[in-house]
Amino acid sequence: MNPAIRLFSLQRTAVAGLLALLVIFSPLANAQLTIDVTTSAGRQIPIAIISFANEINAPQNITPVIVENLKRTGLFRIVNTGGITTTPTEPSEINFLDWTSRSTEALVIGSINPTPDGRHEIRFRLFDVAKQSQLTAMTYVVSATQMRATAHKISDEIYEKLLNEKGIFSTRIAYVLKRGQRYELQVADADGFNPQTVLSSLEPIRSPKWSPDGSKLAYVSFESQKSTVIVQDLVTGQRSTVSNFKGDNYAPNWSPDGSKLVVALSKDAVSQIYVIPATGGAAVRVTESNSIDTNATFTGDGKDIIFVSDRSGGPQLYSVPATGGTVKRLTFEGSYNVNPRMSPDGKYVAFVSREAGKLRIATLELASGQINVLTDGPLDDSPSFSPNGRTILYESKAGGRGTLGAVSADGRVKQRLSSQAGDVREPAWGPYGTSSAR
Repeated sequence: MNPAIRLFSLQRTAVAGLLALLVIFSPLANAQLTIDVTTSAGRQIPIAIISFANEINAPQNITPVIVENLKRTGLFRIVNTGGITTTPTEPSEINFLDWTSRSTEALVIGSINPTPDGRHEIRFRLFDVAKQSQLTAMTYVVSATQMRATAHKISDEIYEKLLNEKGIFSTRIAYVLKRGQRYELQVADADGFNPQTVLSSLEPIRSPKWSPDGSKLAYVSFESQKSTVIVQDLVTGQRSTVSNFKGDNYAPNWSPDGSKLVVALSKDAVSQIYVIPATGGAAVRVTESNSIDTNATFTGDGKDIIFVSDRSGGPQLYSVPATGGTVKRLTFEGSYNVNPRMSPDGKYVAFVSREAGKLRIATLELASGQINVLTDGPLDDSPSFSPNGRTILYESKAGGRGTLGAVSADGRVKQRLSSQAGDVREPAWGPYGTSSAR
């Protein structure tokens, strides 16, 4: 095995995945997922979500989807709607005193009705209970196959109105699923439903990364019996080999404008950092050292590259201008810091830190150099920011059982999801605009 891979592989064990563990091709498997959410985030927003009128006759019940979306954030407390004698679908039907007595701050009502062309009209309204005022109202006319996606859109609307930041329920994730001897690159909705296999191979698939516009995935393939970097168009399915130099080609990551990839290559000697066009072409060497340099990511403005190197004796995070130049060390705490991932706003780097034999997810604030350890380990890996920067997904393994965790960027809200569904690796959360078309 290449020494760079051996040094920084972080024991790619059979860790199963949070959102990805929902993906084993059937609603039944999805329903079997066990979700534990713990929070020390302080006050949660009490919100009542009344079952949408006529939902029982619709092909998809969307109220439970909205409820589960909001619950998973740890930022909302779902108010019990039991005992309400009437189900309001219009503002005039709401008795706000009922909800004030239940300490409710936000109220959601809605309806689902068939249309003459065979589709369904979904309406929803969000209210501020204290002010007895409407915050937003939306109407969607959709097909039966679009109803779950519409529930995600409604969840996003609610989240944004109440928290003043974009929701992530309509985004998508990518991950590698290993079943038996077969590797599958899959893409699913943010809650794990609607899984689609975009590549299946008997050879390993590693390091999937979304392009900034969400239209492509870059990943490492071993189909040619050596590591190569592939870019795949998710609309057409077209695959292009963009890095197939002598030696190892691995750890791709996109530039913010999507025109370039930063990769780790051993074509000239030991693993070093290079930048290549996203369509393939000449590789421009960025680092010049006799040490192992790998696992790089562009900063938010694209001017610098953060990477891992053992030039100080053990793997640490460093930065270098994207065109090459002076290298600056970023991490000094601990002897093992690897796998950097940038936050969407470019202010933080999530990475894996080893302390007392435990691999844990941490963040580095670039402006101050402050490090915040977010998880407890013992085997946490592959952090990936949600597109709003609120949450970090990561691989995990505890008690011999594969799971994947999610932790808020401040460490206050944590999730651990478990399933018997399979071996899921290296989840990558897609950007906004990656919702599936259906």
